[in-house]
Amino acid sequence: MAANRLMASSNVFLHRPENPQFSFSSETSQMAVLGVKGRVSFLGKGKRSVPVVLSMATSETSVEAGKSVAPGNGISIMVNGCSGKMGKAVIKAADSAGVNIVPTSFGSAEEAGQIVEVCGKEILVHGPTEREKVLSSVFDKYPELIVVDYTIPSAVNDNAELYGRVGVPFVMGTTGGDRTRLYKTVEESKIYAVISPQMGKQVVAFLAAMEIMSEQFPGAFGGYSLEVMESHQASKLDASGTAKAVISCFQKLGVSFDMDQIQLIRDPKEQIEVVGVPEEHVSGHAFHLYHLTSPDKTVSFEFQHNVCGRSIYAEGTVDAVLFLAKKIRSKAEKRIYNMIDVLREGNMR
Repeated sequence: MAANRLMASSNVFLHRPENPQFSFSSETSQMAVLGVKGRVSFLGKGKRSVPVVLSMATSETSVEAGKSVAPGNGISIMVNGCSGKMGKAVIKAADSAGVNIVPTSFGSAEEAGQIVEVCGKEILVHGPTEREKVLSSVFDKYPELIVVDYTIPSAVNDNAELYGRVGVPFVMGTTGGDRTRLYKTVEESKIYAVISPQMGKQVVAFLAAMEIMSEQFPGAFGGYSLEVMESHQASKLDASGTAKAVISCFQKLGVSFDMDQIQLIRDPKEQIEVVGVPEEHVSGHAFHLYHLTSPDKTVSFEFQHNVCGRSIYAEGTVDAVLFLAKKIRSKAEKRIYNMIDVLREGNMR
């Protein structure tokens, strides 16, 4: 009986250097579909999709003698890239989880000396010089320190080498850089790390399910045609890594599709009026739609997933921090973990 159940392979998304960026979904009040000409259009005749709302709110936990404490009790994090939108979102989520925020961060040379205030905490940003000395000092002061990296792609490899030299565990959500070199650096450093270009845990679960389906039912959609639309903020010029990952699964399922066929929507007006992106989230969203049609046009399937804002990624990052802290405390194997490992742990908030 158990042998017939769907099981995720142990290497799902363990090393994904070819998919450096994942982005995904959360909620929408309207549903856009791909028309015959490949254009996005609304469902007609008054039909309306039911929005999927991924709630990431964390309730406050009172800390009293003899009673439960917040899940992050005793853990300290240093958020590098704290002046960015993702860095600030992670700090807010970590603060809600009871994780101690170290008042130190690394940034660019231009940011050196700046004070970033988040959740009433003042964080001093250090530039590229003396980073190793600063990090070693912070690690000595906070022995349960975990670094969270949301910097920039060009800093990925140098940062990983720094964390390896100091021996500090880290969670990296930064995309880009030389991913092969990144994994090699961390593996040789023998430190604890969670590396994932996609920190949205529900998104990762969906992608893992797609991989399971493609591995166990290859060719199931043979002959079907595929149309893909993805909408992101105008600053994102390339196609989403999430879309590419999902498409690769459909290709294993027998669908013929080239990555350059992805319909990229970056115009804010079109995003609001056609796709249905809330105006307040035009500067930070990820709306995806995959439309499959049978050869005779009598059957169609649609997969849609939309994210507004960054809370889904921030909460997933905090879960990765708590996961890594547990591995460190239990003296588990020092290696590179990923969000599939975090999901399997089953202790997410």
